[in-house]
Amino acid sequence: MSQFKSEEEAAKSGVYIRKIQSFVKREGRLTQGQARAIEQYWPTMGLEHKAGSLTFSEVFGRSAPVVLEIGFGMGKSLVEMAAKEPEKDFIGIEVHRPGVGACLNEAAEQSVTNLRLFEHDAAEILADCVADNSLARVQLFFPDPWHKTRHHKRRIVQSEFVQKLRAKLEIGGVFHMATDWENYAEHMLEVMSEAEGFKNQSETNDYVPRPEQRPLTKFEQRGHRLGHGVWDLMFERIS
Repeated sequence: MSQFKSEEEAAKSGVYIRKIQSFVKREGRLTQGQARAIEQYWPTMGLEHKAGSLTFSEVFGRSAPVVLEIGFGMGKSLVEMAAKEPEKDFIGIEVHRPGVGACLNEAAEQSVTNLRLFEHDAAEILADCVADNSLARVQLFFPDPWHKTRHHKRRIVQSEFVQKLRAKLEIGGVFHMATDWENYAEHMLEVMSEAEGFKNQSETNDYVPRPEQRPLTKFEQRGHRLGHGVWDLMFERIS
């Protein structure tokens, strides 16, 4: 792209520039239960990127604080949080279709109604579907650490992404991150400490104890038994 000043200029010349996405697409085989859950519950719990900007009060049929989680995996923790905080509405974004099916199935089993899902890239959902100043909390738990140095640029927590996310949080809203890779935790802390408009909620200006709202996963419990650390970071939007 060096000969072009922008993607638009490249496009006019007939050259397509591949955009960096917030994920690596992982296709997996759907179980019968996951496929059945998608067929049965997507019409009521699924959200589509093509629908464009959403009004959350219309989506959920009420006005309530909205929590958005990027990359919910198989969704068990997200469903648990939605069940424990019925006064809030939750939106999950995931590109792994079996995870979407599993989450829908879990939500149905738990009779959770304050949850909606996207199966799409998070960066595009934030840009096209989420209004500015509309989120009470954004959650990013155990994202791909891209642990090789040459891949660090692929990490989702980067200055540009953080500022785009900041616009979507309401004043007082919180960006909550968690990782089990110490190097990524240090990277997150560095990026967030330099980010305009945010304040660290840590009393020691680094990490916070795991808040009760974030469930302790089986993976994390196993890590604790093996002596592995987990780092939580919570930064509040102040401007």
